[in-house]
Amino acid sequence: MIYHVVAQDDWLAVPDRPYAPSSLREEGFVHCSPDERTALAIASTLFRDAAGPLLALVIDESGLGAPVRWETGDGRPPAEAGGRPLFPHVYGEINREAVTRVTEVERDAEGRATRLIPR
Repeated sequence: MIYHVVAQDDWLAVPDRPYAPSSLREEGFVHCSPDERTALAIASTLFRDAAGPLLALVIDESGLGAPVRWETGDGRPPAEAGGRPLFPHVYGEINREAVTRVTEVERDAEGRATRLIPR
């Protein structure tokens, strides 16, 4: 399972279509996290000031219609990673059947992600 942090409004915007965030258009892939702990760290770092609820999608890699590559955060392949951590990147839309759970990101008063809450 891999995780993707998303604003609730973005996930719900077009519920009858595969999910395609702006990063897919801009960078060619969807950023994901390898585990819950990393997803919470990403939410705390990149989404701290986000208005509205945040979600973490739990995605079954084997159910995706698009390839997943494990690369550095900026999309460099493992050979060029130089010891940096690797992240799963989905090179295409996320078909909604591959999302096995949708959880809410609980945040503290400062906007830091503290845990994932089942919905």
